[in-house]
Amino acid sequence: MTQVETLELWVNSQLEQMLAQQQTNQMLAESNQKLTDQTGRLQKKIDELLSQVAWLNRQLFGRRSEKLAALDPNQLSLFDPTLPAAEQAKLDAAHDKAVAAIRQHESVTKAERHHRKIPEGLPVVEIIVEPDGIDLNLYKRIGEERTRTLEFEPGKLYVKEIIRPKYGLKDNTVPAPEGASGVVIAPLPASPIYKGLAGASMLAEILLQKYEYHIPFYRQVKEFRHLGIRISESTLSGWFKPVCGLLRPLYEEIKRQVLATDYIQVDETTVDVINKEKCQTDKEYLWMTRAVMERLVFFHYDNGSRSGQTVKNLLEPFKGYLQSDGYSAYNVFEEKAGVCLVACLAHIRRHFEAAMDENRSLAEHALKEIQEIYRIERMADKEELSYQARADLRQKLRFPYLSLWKNGWSRRIPRCSPKVGQDRPLLMLILYGPG
Repeated sequence: MTQVETLELWVNSQLEQMLAQQQTNQMLAESNQKLTDQTGRLQKKIDELLSQVAWLNRQLFGRRSEKLAALDPNQLSLFDPTLPAAEQAKLDAAHDKAVAAIRQHESVTKAERHHRKIPEGLPVVEIIVEPDGIDLNLYKRIGEERTRTLEFEPGKLYVKEIIRPKYGLKDNTVPAPEGASGVVIAPLPASPIYKGLAGASMLAEILLQKYEYHIPFYRQVKEFRHLGIRISESTLSGWFKPVCGLLRPLYEEIKRQVLATDYIQVDETTVDVINKEKCQTDKEYLWMTRAVMERLVFFHYDNGSRSGQTVKNLLEPFKGYLQSDGYSAYNVFEEKAGVCLVACLAHIRRHFEAAMDENRSLAEHALKEIQEIYRIERMADKEELSYQARADLRQKLRFPYLSLWKNGWSRRIPRCSPKVGQDRPLLMLILYGPG
C-alpha cells in the first residue's frame, strides 16, 4: 500500500469518527434539552405542591382570622415609579393627604357605647321595693332610685276559636227573602291551609324560626313540647309545603323588583343536601341575589347547580352593575350589553391575606392599602352620610389609593411568574381587581 493510499484511509477514518462524534453530540444535546424541559416541569410541579402544602398547613395549624396586624408605618413602597416624576409626586402627595385626613378623623371621633342602652318602646313593668320595717310616721319619701334590667317572657300558645252564630227564620211558615236562605251564617274566614290545625301566626312563626334563626323542625318540636303541645316533625313538614306555595307570588315579586334595579350583588354558597339513594349528603349550591340600595334579597336553587348557564338564566332580564367574586361562571356577562361586572374588594383582600406566608412583603403592602380604604368606609358610617355624600368621600379619598395601586401593580405583575403559587393572588389584582 502506497503512502497516498494510507493517508486516504487515515483521513476517511478521521472523517467517520468526526461524523460519529457529531451525531453523538447532537443526541446528547437533544437529551439535555429533554432533561431541561423535564426539570422545568418538575420544578413547576414542586412549586405548585409547595404552595398547596403551605395552604393546607395554614388551614390545619395557622390562624383563621383575616385581621391585619399593625404594620410598620415607615415601610417603603414596593412599587417603582412608572409615571413622570411630577405626576408621581402629585399622586404621592394626594395619597399622603388622604391618609392624614383619615387618621385625623379617627383621632377626633370616639365610638359611643351602645351595649348598655335599653331600646325605647318596650313595655315597662314597675316593681316597687319598700324598705323592711320602715315607720312612715318618722320618715317621708324624698326620692327614688331606678334600676333597669331587660327581662324575657317565653312565647305562649293560645287557641283562637272562631264562633259563627247561626240565624234561622222565626216563623218557618214565612218564606225567606228573595236570594236569602232560611238559615244564615257568616262565611268561615280564609285559612292558609284548608282544614289545617295551624293558624297564620303559627305558620309564620315556624317559617321565621326555620329561615331567620336556622332552627330545624326537630328542635322546634322540642320547643313546642316545652310549651305544652306535642307536634311531630312530619306534621310541621306537611304545614310547610303549602305555605311555601302561598308565598310563591311574593317571592316572584321580590325577584322582579331586585332584577329591575341597576346594582346587584350575586354570590353562591354551598348547601349540604341529603341524598337518600346514596345515604349521604351532596354538596350543592344556593344562589343569593341582593339589591344593594333597595335592601332586597332573594335566593335561587336550581337542583344544586353552579354552572354559568344557571346564573345566566337567573339574571337574564338584569341591566346594570353586577358585583361578584372571581368565579368564572360570571364571565358569561362580559359580552352582554348593558351589564358591567364589578369586582369585590373583600375577595381581593382574601387572596392577599392567603399569600402572607409566601410573599409577606408584597401581601402586607396590599393589605395595608386596603386597610386604609376600609377606614374611609368607617368614616362614612360614623358620619351617617347619605349615598351621594359617601360617593363624594370615596372619590376624594379613595382615588389616590386606587391610582397608586393601578400604577404599581401594573408594573409589578409582569415580573410575577404564573407558575409560582404565591404570585397567583398578585395576578388577581390586574385580572380581577380595580383599574
